Amino acid sequence: MATMADIRNGMVINFKDDLWEVVEFLHVKPGKGPAFMRSKLKNIRSDKVIENTFRESDSFDEVRIERSKKEYLYRDGDFFVLMDIDTYEQMPVDKSAIGDLELLMTENMEITVASTPDGTIVGIELPTTVVMTIAECEPNVKGNTASGSGKVAYTETGLRLMVPFFVEAGEKIKIDTRTSAYIERTQ
Repeated sequence: MATMADIRNGMVINFKDDLWEVVEFLHVKPGKGPAFMRSKLKNIRSDKVIENTFRESDSFDEVRIERSKKEYLYRDGDFFVLMDIDTYEQMPVDKSAIGDLELLMTENMEITVASTPDGTIVGIELPTTVVMTIAECEPNVKGNTASGSGKVAYTETGLRLMVPFFVEAGEKIKIDTRTSAYIERTQ
């Protein structure tokens, strides 16, 4: 059991029957009354952020999160097969653990898997950028650049994003995995 004095940034606690990461905290010692702590917590699974006030008498269950490097090999039905980079052990991961990130994942991509000690996956972290091939987009028409907004394109994984007018089908582009936004063309 952890107490208010043990709280630190990055710590994961079991709070309200879910896993929450401490984003920031502030110990407050008023002139009158007991000390308390204001905190900002982020839900590990849903990324929802809440603010909460804890009293000095409150205690928490600290949860250890293990992060390990894996390589995404291939998709097999509703499962994604990942391989541990150190031991070469393969493990199937259910589609529900991956969520919308599957549109940003390409085969042989190195990812970080966050899990609890009992093996429950609580998060997947992708590299900041990924290179993908444009599978489908509208053709470039002379004079389109006047509007400057861009056009809709689809990658080989089915990701829909806006790209500049000069990007054509078959070209490789760099995508920011945090926002799913076009960055630049690549070779």
